[in-house]
Amino acid sequence: MTPNEGLVSGIWLGISALIYTGIMAFALWRLPWSVLKRERGIQHLLFGAAVVLMLMWTLRAGLSPGLSIHFVGMTTLTLMFGWDLAICAGSAALIGLTLIGREAGQDLPLNGLCWVVIPSLVSLTVLRVVEAKLPRNFFVYLFLCAFLGGGLSAAAGGLSIGSLLWLADVYPWSKIYHEYVRYLPLIMFPEGLLNGIIMTGMMVFHPDWIRTFDARRYIDEQ
Repeated sequence: MTPNEGLVSGIWLGISALIYTGIMAFALWRLPWSVLKRERGIQHLLFGAAVVLMLMWTLRAGLSPGLSIHFVGMTTLTLMFGWDLAICAGSAALIGLTLIGREAGQDLPLNGLCWVVIPSLVSLTVLRVVEAKLPRNFFVYLFLCAFLGGGLSAAAGGLSIGSLLWLADVYPWSKIYHEYVRYLPLIMFPEGLLNGIIMTGMMVFHPDWIRTFDARRYIDEQ
């Protein structure tokens, strides 16, 4: 799913770096630093999530360079930590992949934009719409925020990568569509299922791990 062969260069790489750096700086600025320094459990949970994400991103499949498919997982991180910490954890996973040679360093901003920032913001948007328009219900949160949010985040990330490869004139759109875009619906369901299963387990056994989930509102008051 990531253009890790240095396929994109020039203006599109610069634009993605500018956007990613700006969003990353804003995320770092609004992080709850005092809580992170005080709560060792959150530090360990965040580090563990970044490591799991890095390992998950090493498993990928595809035909042409840059058009590979793998799980994203950013919906779970966004619901667990909020978008700011999720972006930091996802960026840490990308840095880890770069250090072990699985990604090119020059592609870090582009990968971060397409597979960290955009999926996280899509997941956040789904969460905000659900909170604003629908009742606070355990199953509404689970099926819409986790399952649906996971599928939409994977589709958004895939479309962003495909669009960038097309705009950068790396591949014609017909090739991107036939080898990649038309298969995105096939990854949306397992992506949603994976995020939903993980969130279900945490909502039942460790609701205190989920920053965006209030057990009192979603369960006790129903």
